[in-house]
Amino acid sequence: MDPLNLYRQRLDGWRSEHARGDLLHRRLGNARLASGVLAVVIAALSLGAGRISPWWLLLPIVALMVLVVIHDRVDRALRRAARANAYYERAVARLDNRWIGTGSQGERFRDPRHVFADDLDLFGRGSLFELLSTARTRIGERVLAGWLLTPGEPKEVAERQESVKELRPGVDLREEIALMGDDLRAALDDRKLGTWGTEPPVIFFRGARWVALALAIAAVASAVTTMLDWTSLRPFLFVVLAELMFMMTTNRATAQVAGSIGTPAHELRLIALLLERVEREPFSSPGLAGLRGRLLVDGTPATREIRRLVRLVDRLDWAQNLFFRPIAAALVWMPQFAMAIEKWRIRYGPHVGGWVAAIGEFEAMSSLACFAYERPDAVFPELVDSSERLYDAEGLIHPLIPAAEAIANDVKLGGETRLWIVSGSNMSGKSTLLRAVGLSVVLGWAGAPVTAGRLRLTRLRLGASMRASDSVIDHRSRFYAEISRLKDVVDLARSGQPLLFLLDELLSGTNSHDRRLGAQALLMGLVDRDAIGLATTHDLALAEIAEHLNGRAVNVHFEDHLEGGQIRFDYHLRPGVVARGNALELMRAVGLDV
Repeated sequence: MDPLNLYRQRLDGWRSEHARGDLLHRRLGNARLASGVLAVVIAALSLGAGRISPWWLLLPIVALMVLVVIHDRVDRALRRAARANAYYERAVARLDNRWIGTGSQGERFRDPRHVFADDLDLFGRGSLFELLSTARTRIGERVLAGWLLTPGEPKEVAERQESVKELRPGVDLREEIALMGDDLRAALDDRKLGTWGTEPPVIFFRGARWVALALAIAAVASAVTTMLDWTSLRPFLFVVLAELMFMMTTNRATAQVAGSIGTPAHELRLIALLLERVEREPFSSPGLAGLRGRLLVDGTPATREIRRLVRLVDRLDWAQNLFFRPIAAALVWMPQFAMAIEKWRIRYGPHVGGWVAAIGEFEAMSSLACFAYERPDAVFPELVDSSERLYDAEGLIHPLIPAAEAIANDVKLGGETRLWIVSGSNMSGKSTLLRAVGLSVVLGWAGAPVTAGRLRLTRLRLGASMRASDSVIDHRSRFYAEISRLKDVVDLARSGQPLLFLLDELLSGTNSHDRRLGAQALLMGLVDRDAIGLATTHDLALAEIAEHLNGRAVNVHFEDHLEGGQIRFDYHLRPGVVARGNALELMRAVGLDV
């Protein structure tokens, strides 16, 4: 079954389950209300009027207790179905091209000074990140963003590709993770959690654990002998005095442990849901198998140790119970469990950051796998491990444009051809082509498939100048913003890094004479530094730059035509320089007199 039909089928199933659950939820609510009313009536008849036996009260009370338990289970199932509905509604929206504004947009990763992120729409509304990310945690989002912003090492990315291929058909796995706890995203602060695990030890005096245990045993023994009248109260009072002295000595350390454990324990409890799911999955690809191996400490699964910590914290919290507090004081309860928790943190705390990082990597790979599943037309690129600069794509389309609407083009850079100068009229597809090229490089070196028939590329750093704008606050004109970005691109080439540059409407903010001379010098400098790339223009004079690059540059163009008084575009690349423009036609189309 194709992804869209499968998603719709599952969405229908979850909607039906939600409707049944909602009906049952309301009926149980009414039944609870009826049980409560019945209990009041029976109480009035038995305890007030004395007409029936008070034993009849057991009937509504037992019924109410049973209904409360069942109602709670139905409520959890109803919330689960609601999460499933939301998950599959967004999945269907992605395939129906209604996904913009429905997911996490990654705004916190935006950096206007980044050398290509804003130009390629990596983050923000309608961005690549919003399309890709299905992560439940902040670290999952952060890992995915990092992969998009920085090309990985060839060996690492090859392993990532194998992992994504293995996860690609895992619809059930992705559904199960999506339906986990409501507060997983909001609650988890992975950086603070990692810091907590590596903080310096809280110091209790040497032998404190054994002293606490001895005092607790002595308290129980002296209390029992006193109650059996074997001894006087004096031994018990001496033990209590010793316990008070002990607790005064350890009070500061105990308070420090108790005050810092609440949030980490809650967050570890949450990520244990994800960790447990990863631990029991029989992965075979090297990347996923290695990731699962990182969740073992001396052969013990991380979730087992997390559960042990959670039990210790739960026991520690018993001391806050009003009725148990006197017993806890006599048993030196809080210091004993505080020391046990601190011992756990010293032993396993350094691994917490690694466990959370593994979750982040798994979620990022799951996001890429979901994209791979939903775009069966996408292919994994051939990552060429070479010092040469190569970009060779066949049937390339923009990943944010639905496959049914996109027009595929071939782009080949490398060898003798270092530069494509793309000319064409306004709205003909020049900028879209540059973004399609850039996003294919981003996806390829993140470990994801690309929307192309075939792609071979070497490890390339991207540099783009496509969306420069002025700033009143920074006192910068549009032209100054553009040349500042161009300086960043040139610096990448000067550093010797393998560069693929994408320059849209080069130096359009200045006069035609300076534009031509400046653009020619800039492009020749980039090509001389062994960079490859594309530059677009609708200034036909700039297309002549190819003549000065001795065969290292070629001209290609997009065309348009008039049809029924309207401008039509076919978005197909053609060799050579565009023969006509459409600026006047566009001006007339919007009602300007020209």
